[in-house]
Amino acid sequence: MNTALEMVLSYGPRLLLAVITLIVGLWLIKLLRKIIKKAFENRQVELSLSRFLLSLIDITLKILLVISVVSMVGVQMTSFIALLGAAGLAVGMSLSGTLQNFAGGVVILLLKPFRVGEFIEAQGHMGTVEEIQIFNTVLKTPANQVIFVPNGALSTSSVVNYSREKTRRMDVTFGISYGDDIEKARKVIRSIIDKDARILKEPAGPMIAVQTLNDSSVDLLLRIWLKTEDFWDFHWEIKEKVKKGFDDNDITIPFPQRDVHLDKG
Repeated sequence: MNTALEMVLSYGPRLLLAVITLIVGLWLIKLLRKIIKKAFENRQVELSLSRFLLSLIDITLKILLVISVVSMVGVQMTSFIALLGAAGLAVGMSLSGTLQNFAGGVVILLLKPFRVGEFIEAQGHMGTVEEIQIFNTVLKTPANQVIFVPNGALSTSSVVNYSREKTRRMDVTFGISYGDDIEKARKVIRSIIDKDARILKEPAGPMIAVQTLNDSSVDLLLRIWLKTEDFWDFHWEIKEKVKKGFDDNDITIPFPQRDVHLDKG
């Protein structure tokens, strides 16, 4: 009992002070994060960079806070730092992939192959960049699914950025039967696209040409330029409009077919 009482009297105040320090420290870190975030917004720091720096600052301050709290309890910092270093080495070796992801995040922020808000395709996934974190990049798919892609893989593989340029080219193929008039089909398509103000004349005007002579159809290629924000809306509309235009002008969109000859012998 005497020994226990001595330990309580000796370590109790330190432990209480350490708990108070931990609580106050976490609150101050949260407050500091808000202040830094506000400063980034006022200075219009790029969103992807500001989020990355906020995450890095948050983790660093929390590690320093834990070290301070441990030292207040009475743990010798020399031994603790040596132990922490050994543990860090072991963890670093076991989490080499995580360190690669951290380095990849730094590379992404420096080279800027994509930014928050852009639509990209990488590692077999497509989506809008929601956040570039320390270890992962968060994508949100058109189906509202959230995907976490490791930064290491993103920084060392090809990435398709659909949002970086202001304009995009669209290639759409329409098949007509061999018995239909190519020029008539071309005029139907031309009459539809001439009424749409979203189609651009630069860097090149619309082009309608024979692309392929298939087994069952003559394929016409429509090549046009659009603003990036108009791309997908036009993509869904043009096929329906051309189908209706072909129907109104008795132009057939053929299905695959074969001629079968029976040998009576």
